[in-house]
Amino acid sequence: MKIQDRKKGSCTTILVGKKASLDGSTLIARNDDGHEALDPQRFVVVHPDDQPRHYKAVLSGLELDLPENPLRYTSTPNAVLKDGIWPAAGINSANVAMSATETITTNPRILGLDPYVENGMGEEDLVTLVLPYITSARAGVERLGDLLTIYGTYEPNGIAFADNDEVWWLETIGGHHWAAVRIPDDSYVVAPNRMNIDEFKFDNDDYLCSPDLKALIDENHLNPDDFGGYTTHYNLRHIFGSSSIKDSVYNNPRTWYGQNFLGEKSDDPQNHDLPFICEATRKISVEDVKFVLSSHFENTPYDVYSTTNTAAERKLFRPIGINRNHSVHILQVRNHVPAELAGVQWLAFGANTFNHVVPFYTNIDDTPACYRDAKAEYDPTNMYWLSATTAVLGDSNYDLFVDLRDTYALNTMAKFHEVQNETDRKLPDTDITAYLTKANEQLAKVALEAQTELLGRMVVLGSANMKLRFDFND
Repeated sequence: MKIQDRKKGSCTTILVGKKASLDGSTLIARNDDGHEALDPQRFVVVHPDDQPRHYKAVLSGLELDLPENPLRYTSTPNAVLKDGIWPAAGINSANVAMSATETITTNPRILGLDPYVENGMGEEDLVTLVLPYITSARAGVERLGDLLTIYGTYEPNGIAFADNDEVWWLETIGGHHWAAVRIPDDSYVVAPNRMNIDEFKFDNDDYLCSPDLKALIDENHLNPDDFGGYTTHYNLRHIFGSSSIKDSVYNNPRTWYGQNFLGEKSDDPQNHDLPFICEATRKISVEDVKFVLSSHFENTPYDVYSTTNTAAERKLFRPIGINRNHSVHILQVRNHVPAELAGVQWLAFGANTFNHVVPFYTNIDDTPACYRDAKAEYDPTNMYWLSATTAVLGDSNYDLFVDLRDTYALNTMAKFHEVQNETDRKLPDTDITAYLTKANEQLAKVALEAQTELLGRMVVLGSANMKLRFDFND
């Protein structure tokens, strides 16, 4: 199978340091997008006994032995496994979070020096190969970096790691190289499908990379910002990125909108040099992150649902929330609660415009059936398919249904916080994993009932506004 034939995502990532978040948590979040509008997803727990000791990739055929004694971890794999597991994201029993991956871009200069590896690693593999074996975010960067050096990759990707203290972002470079940055505690990142890292500092503990990356740049004259033959300024987006016309309509506007909402003001949505890291000007909540990852350029001339702009403006930029959102996760590692409660995987399935994120604890034995058991066949009692249904109906008449959605989102998020606060407050001394597994069942029940109720109200409201009607009555 050729590289270009393999499945790729087109996601959006948000990273938030612990001093930039509302409650002092670290947050790493991503829309898990794909090329197809529908691709059923599941939410599962992988126990140590279920983790393979010998791994073989479906797409590339990569094979390697894995370490003994893996940790338990959550993940959101595909329901249909013909292309592999694609775990996407999760939190392990050491409260380390990983999101993989954000498909990014590169340029032919680096690929001419370090080509992709046909039988290397890809998005299908990374969570399975890394998350069960790390006890810190930095250790995640180091393990993945070692694997990239040995086995290489067949595609360019960005990967996020977090523990309760640090947030890290790693980007692959060519087939075997990589660079990673620790996100400052008081800052945030909005990362689309492009090379995102800009300023990079070698010989700094908050920056990690392939041992020969600086030499690769210098010896091959790759730095376009070096005018004197010697420089200490390295902008990796300039060196390894694409800066293409596609970036200006597909990628940059998403960063622009997210940064403007979160506090970094810019007037040019097509700017290739929007900053990678932004210092927070206000505390960022889970709700803020979900809004950005669901957004379609609201209150701008580029809103796809607006009626006051032109058709050309509505189609100019790729929105963040899109029909190809298969799931969204916000991985939260909390600092104001006991370690047993720290990991929370906020999760929603389907196109983001009409779904809601549920705060599932990750210190658990199993996941709720309505989130765990999606299949290829349509099933409105499963949360993936139910969410997809509300998204399709909502898209048919956004202005008609948006107020219902907003009211329902307010009420359900309030209920989720209520359940979470009560669960945190009543933490028992024993059987904590079973206790949190039961709490997740309660959260899933609230979510399924609320989503079903929303769909019902949308059907009632929509039926009265169908075009197939006539004003005369018998």
